[in-house]
Amino acid sequence: MYTIKNTAALIILLGLYPLLGWAQIQQKPTWESKTSKTEVKIGDEIELIIRTKIQKDWYMYSSDFSEDVGPVVAHFEFSKHPSYQLLGKVKPVGSHKHFDEVFGGEVSTFEGTAEFRQKVKILQANPQIKLNVEYQICSQITGMCVLFDTDFDFSNTFKVIGASAENAASVQPEKTETPAKAITAAADTATKIETNKDSVVSTANVSVDYGGDVSGGKQEGIIAFLIFAFLGGLVAVITPCVFPMLPMTVTFFTKRSETRALALKRAFGFGFSIIGIYASLGLIFAFFGLGADFGNWLSTHWVPNVLFFVIFIVFAASFLGMFEITLPHKFVNSVDSKSSMGNFMGIFFMAFTLVLVSFSCTGPIVGSLLIEAVGGNFVKPLLGMAAFGAGLAAPFTLFAIFPSWIQNLPKSGGWLNSVKVVLGFLELAFAFKFLSIPDQTYHWGLLDREIYIAIWIVIFFLMGMYLLGKLKFSHDSDIPYLSVPRLVLAIATFTFVLYLVPGLFGAPLKALSGYLPPQETLDFDLSKSKGSSTQNHSEAKSDLGEVRFNNLFHLPHELNGFFDYKQALAYAKKVNKPIFIDFTGHGCVNCREMEANVWSDPAVLKRLKNDFVVLALYVDDKTELPANEWYTSSYDGKEKKTIGKQNADLQISKYKANAQPYYVLIDGNENILAEPKAYDLKVENFVKFLDAGKQAFTAKNAQ
Repeated sequence: MYTIKNTAALIILLGLYPLLGWAQIQQKPTWESKTSKTEVKIGDEIELIIRTKIQKDWYMYSSDFSEDVGPVVAHFEFSKHPSYQLLGKVKPVGSHKHFDEVFGGEVSTFEGTAEFRQKVKILQANPQIKLNVEYQICSQITGMCVLFDTDFDFSNTFKVIGASAENAASVQPEKTETPAKAITAAADTATKIETNKDSVVSTANVSVDYGGDVSGGKQEGIIAFLIFAFLGGLVAVITPCVFPMLPMTVTFFTKRSETRALALKRAFGFGFSIIGIYASLGLIFAFFGLGADFGNWLSTHWVPNVLFFVIFIVFAASFLGMFEITLPHKFVNSVDSKSSMGNFMGIFFMAFTLVLVSFSCTGPIVGSLLIEAVGGNFVKPLLGMAAFGAGLAAPFTLFAIFPSWIQNLPKSGGWLNSVKVVLGFLELAFAFKFLSIPDQTYHWGLLDREIYIAIWIVIFFLMGMYLLGKLKFSHDSDIPYLSVPRLVLAIATFTFVLYLVPGLFGAPLKALSGYLPPQETLDFDLSKSKGSSTQNHSEAKSDLGEVRFNNLFHLPHELNGFFDYKQALAYAKKVNKPIFIDFTGHGCVNCREMEANVWSDPAVLKRLKNDFVVLALYVDDKTELPANEWYTSSYDGKEKKTIGKQNADLQISKYKANAQPYYVLIDGNENILAEPKAYDLKVENFVKFLDAGKQAFTAKNAQ
């Protein structure tokens, strides 16, 4: 998947952080609840529907992916009551599944609108159906994530007819494997069901709505994809099937036209015909790929991904010279015969002929783009193919406008086949990306990180040897000498190979994080300290005493610290150090980015290790505490039973913020030492934040 960040918005937002002061509490979205029927009889089935609008540039995590990936999965808990029975699991409607590069696994999210449905069977009159939903929303611009929960009461949203006291309990619940607590697991595909027009609507018990406009979701990465598609068209021009046709086609336009204006008109007609032909192909795939269910299945299921892997392997073999993918000659000749027709139709069939005869070279590139695009919405395949056609048509049109440029073109020769072979190596490398996705989501264990990297090292090493002339395929001509461009490409290829090698032993290879399996699949990781450093780390941990929850959580970069607020306060008083509070979460993408890019800096890491008691508080952890530690929040009046809910309540009630990451510096008496800080990838700003807190702590001690 190709992604592009709104850089300008990010820069503006980061620039405004110093002016915003302390983070404000992100308000809850307003939900609406519906039922699929207004009247039911005892024994009937009915659908409970909840829906909310999501603020522009925010997204919500759905329920149809594994909790093991990392982000907070939407959690549904129905109160027990004999008046109804749950049928199956909660189903999300319109969620989008995709591979998350940060967490290294498949996630499912909503943009614009989120909707969930649950089927229930009515067993008694006056059913009492109550639901609590816990969910996480995150900003696409700042990366901050907020955990919310909302209550719903469906008891008065529909009427049970024909019920009396005598038959109120006459229907017995069916035997089912549905647990009492309906905690959603994975629903492979969410089926959109039309809502009954007579549905009764009631507003859930939240009164505050998001500000700002609400969009129906955006096509992420469309600009980057279109640029990639256009460049693919340009690359196709320098393949052996297309390049020799360039001077012949341009000469045809210039010599067959009585005036230059007519030649230009025909050249532009030729170019737009090529764009139209490829756009039509994209339209066909867009039509067959239309629908969220198909897109979700296509991007995550093992069947299409393994199929795409095989297709890429076949394309790579074709580019490497094993065989040629061609269309039937009779069909090509039939189209070519129509190119002699006058006016626009003749020009169109000339363009069609070019598309057909170049298929053996452009087919793999077009196929790769369609595979990438068909998992998107209706627009992406259409625009992607149009962009590819524009890249292919642009040189023909430009050379028709400036025919003298043709004299400067290099002559056709073996270099064209070299371009084709290099593309074959690239196709072969990217084929394993498709195999990697089901390997991770289905836990096959075929392509762990070191295996994947080793395959890439071999592929690109062989590509470098080919560029140096040390490998030769069936269609290659002899290379009497090594040209400068080939040498430069060979140097770049071998440099990339050397960059990959440390990844076998634990190097993060951040530039390739979107293409490699997650770090956790690496069997031999030298980045994890061994020997004396591990011993020192263990000794440092022993100085902290028995750290509560150390079996559940860990700190990055071998930092020592706490995961319980009261325990950290007591230790800070004992050693007379300030506390660095990290409000974080398992599903917080920007928390991981801060840890990888800011905490890892020597200046920051030194201060965290030596000057502070580090306290990490996970706001999304669902571990239930002993009953004697439960309490009712003064903020929302709800009982807080889990580690995550208590940490989130602490952040909201004490520090008036509910987004993560969020960093607070306090002393042992809970006095704030510096203005709390949110997501900021500038190391110098984080150092200033830590230094300000340390200086304030020293000043307080001196009083």
